[in-house]
Amino acid sequence: MSETFDIVLLLALPASGKSEVRRFLANVEPERLKKEFHIGANLQLDDFPYVHMMRRADDELAKLGKARLFFKSGDRPFIDTRDWGTLIHLLNEDYRDLMGKKIMKADSAADLLMRRIDMAGEKAKITPRLSKLDKAVWTTVAAALEKEARAMLDEKHAAYPDSFEGKTIVIEAARGGPDKSSYPLQDPLGYQYSLRELDPEILKKAVILYVWVTPEESRRKNTARTNPNDPGSILHHGVPMEVMLNDYGCDDMDYLEKNSEVPGTITVSAQGKKFHLPIGRFDNRVDKTSFLRVEKKDWDPKMVADVTNGIKGATDKLYSMLTASKK
Repeated sequence: MSETFDIVLLLALPASGKSEVRRFLANVEPERLKKEFHIGANLQLDDFPYVHMMRRADDELAKLGKARLFFKSGDRPFIDTRDWGTLIHLLNEDYRDLMGKKIMKADSAADLLMRRIDMAGEKAKITPRLSKLDKAVWTTVAAALEKEARAMLDEKHAAYPDSFEGKTIVIEAARGGPDKSSYPLQDPLGYQYSLRELDPEILKKAVILYVWVTPEESRRKNTARTNPNDPGSILHHGVPMEVMLNDYGCDDMDYLEKNSEVPGTITVSAQGKKFHLPIGRFDNRVDKTSFLRVEKKDWDPKMVADVTNGIKGATDKLYSMLTASKK
């Protein structure tokens, strides 16, 4: 069995510490990362940049006096909650492109991105939206998005490794449901739906590292981290409060773990098969990670030790479960 995980699903409510955990792991020496955390050099996938670009497209449409296509307004939730599936299908495509090292040549990266969003939406059973724009509107929106879209595409291509040996793909996402919901959450909300939509090749190989915070702590940290001048930032973006309450007022990970067929896993039924994904929790209900946003030279050694112990406890559990399952 490999010393490292193939795929880690890094899941949690917004502002829980997922991105800080990623930053911490990126600053651990490669050999120590492998030996202590069972994680190889990271290849990272994240659906937040797509949320940001969908909001950007909406904002450009609003400037032209056109109806928004994705969100009720600039600071409100999705118009169509099936777009949680759109995001998963974009991640699935990114995974397949990564594994195949697919280089997409495009005169306009924004054109490519807009077509990809429509196609991913179709897989989530949503009629294409952007393709219905008239040519002049499409061209204007694409021009406004081009710089960011090109940066996203270049970053995607640059991340393709020479070899996947010893690498760990980290896929980051947040899912939930309205505050005070009952369980199970109804499709297309929550992890139950989104995990089911993942590519089976991901589900075969994945473990879940869950950053555990309460919804109240998630909302507090979201407010604290928000930099309105950097809305596309992984570390400093803010989620609008209506979205926090409506989309992330709760999450269903605890429910799914308690109702799994195999203890210590999340049962996922997808495409006629069942997958039992091991889950390890990093308990961040008392904030251990916000300090990781500052420069590494300013990290407090005691706080680094607390994060190290917390993540290591979760990844050790995951590795022991995988080892047992291979016997």
